[in-house]
Amino acid sequence: MKRTLALVLSLTLALGFASAFGGVAVAEGKNLNIWVAASDNMRILFEKWIEVFNSSAEYNPNGHTAILQFLPAGAGGQTIDDKLLAAVGAGQTNTDFDLVELGDDQTARLLGEAPELMMPYDAAKIPNLANVSARPPIGAEFFMPYRGTTVVMAYNSEAVPQPPKTRAELTQWIKDHPGRFTYNTPGTGGAGDSFARTSVYDLLPEEALMSDDAKWTEQWDAGFKYLAEIHPNLYQSGGRVVYPNKNQGSLDLLAEGQIDICPIWADMAISQIQQGVLPATTKIYQIEPSLTGAVNTLAIPTFGSNPDGAHDFMNFVLSPEAQLLQLQMIAAIPLIHVDDEAAALVAELDVSKFRTQSIGELYVKFNMRWDEEIATLS
Repeated sequence: MKRTLALVLSLTLALGFASAFGGVAVAEGKNLNIWVAASDNMRILFEKWIEVFNSSAEYNPNGHTAILQFLPAGAGGQTIDDKLLAAVGAGQTNTDFDLVELGDDQTARLLGEAPELMMPYDAAKIPNLANVSARPPIGAEFFMPYRGTTVVMAYNSEAVPQPPKTRAELTQWIKDHPGRFTYNTPGTGGAGDSFARTSVYDLLPEEALMSDDAKWTEQWDAGFKYLAEIHPNLYQSGGRVVYPNKNQGSLDLLAEGQIDICPIWADMAISQIQQGVLPATTKIYQIEPSLTGAVNTLAIPTFGSNPDGAHDFMNFVLSPEAQLLQLQMIAAIPLIHVDDEAAALVAELDVSKFRTQSIGELYVKFNMRWDEEIATLS
């Protein structure tokens, strides 16, 4: 497996680097190169999508041949945004970057460093987009959402038949039920990070959620005071408060019945409920105001070679068939209504209310302060 991944990585990095600088002939005709950098479950999903798209007369009427250019996450080397910015810097005008998959941090970086890089998509060529209410927080004219993810509250519905729905209610519940709530160490997983950050940023102006301006650090005090306030009432082991390691650490405590509520990524909770890792009594919901999440997007670089094919594929991924596949395969939250048993788990999640946070390098200072002020409390 390691040898295979290394070979795939070497080939994809070599192709991407060379094509961005004119070293590889750009695909001609109806080839549609789709670039994705993610975990392996995303590779499997996009391979399935491409298989369906390539054989679909409805969604691929012009017979494009979609090809996946996959970069394994965490494998080192250039990221997709690195490659795109390098191509812009080299003055490339005709490459095989036909369609790219991007997260919020990447879109913010690309808009900040090279706003001319992305082509505004034509909504008239993506009729299924009319069924989608979610939009990215910035660059909505360039970046088309195709799946949602967010941190939610997971809870044991037997122990907590009526879970707290607001931050104030949750705070009171935590105090009334000492030891039955926790969140993972922010530096080890996005769920705990989301809970800690929103606890602080809910007390700041909304604009701070999408700003890397250091001025906001001067307004963190009230939020950190709140985190210190609830600290004594969180999960304990050996007579002291212990924060779980990683997102999975919180879910393990929930599965074992040692806690009753915790923040967690929706897709993780859904997958583990479906697999029976979490008890069937486990449910999820959005607290008000919601924890942070995101919509992942697809975008068309201005120097791509097949914008028509890109629009066709973008329309396909918003079809009921494609949205159902991503729910079933990776427990991604669909952006449209789909008929499926698994959809009941996310029926109450409103993707239009997902909140995104992008604070740049401030997250390093945030986690350092949490480690110094909260993790060290007795």
